[in-house]
Amino acid sequence: MFASDRLALAERYTELLATEGVLRGLIGPREAPRLWERHVLNSAVLGEAVPDGASVCDVGTGAGLPGLVLAIARPDLAVTLVEPLLRRTTFLDEVVAELELSHVTVVRGRAEDLHGTATFDIVTSRAVAPLERLLGWSMPLVSPTGATVAMKGRSVHDEIAETRGFLSTWRCGEPEVFEVGAGLLDPPTTVVRVPWADPSRIGWPLARNPKRRPGRRDRSAVEREVS
Repeated sequence: MFASDRLALAERYTELLATEGVLRGLIGPREAPRLWERHVLNSAVLGEAVPDGASVCDVGTGAGLPGLVLAIARPDLAVTLVEPLLRRTTFLDEVVAELELSHVTVVRGRAEDLHGTATFDIVTSRAVAPLERLLGWSMPLVSPTGATVAMKGRSVHDEIAETRGFLSTWRCGEPEVFEVGAGLLDPPTTVVRVPWADPSRIGWPLARNPKRRPGRRDRSAVEREVS
């Protein structure tokens, strides 16, 4: 989950969440005692669903869950954290600077602000919105061979059923529901993965013809486009 050389970073991030995060209203006071088990580890296991060296965009990242945790656990990833609220992005910028996470970019804005500007291998989220609305924000950011990978609850199958029309209209692939963290967490984290049905026939023009695909070398491009 966390390699030995990354564990101290994860612990420091959790400490900042429990202190500054609570003071700034990013985390509820009742959540502070269970941040590690309920939030940090829950987010870290999402790395099981992210390929090596991927570019990742975490939409509605809030205080950095799951995107910042993924970045701490996986230095091989190029991670973009997208969040519209200034008090949250200020906190994220401070954490990224203190932990020296050079592979992380913080963008103040909404997912829609990046539509037509950038695509990513993986677009993540955690408890952001019902599936259909979430896919409307996320899929235009997914590269032709990439996927949306969202952390969901047990009602995910009902959400998929309600999203069938959307999936067909925009040529999304069949959603795959699976668990990550089995044997490590109780209960494991439920994840839904939605790719494009056919990478050569993407239904969303903005994802088909991106202006720029950010990675480790041009993360600042996203910030310039949004600002």
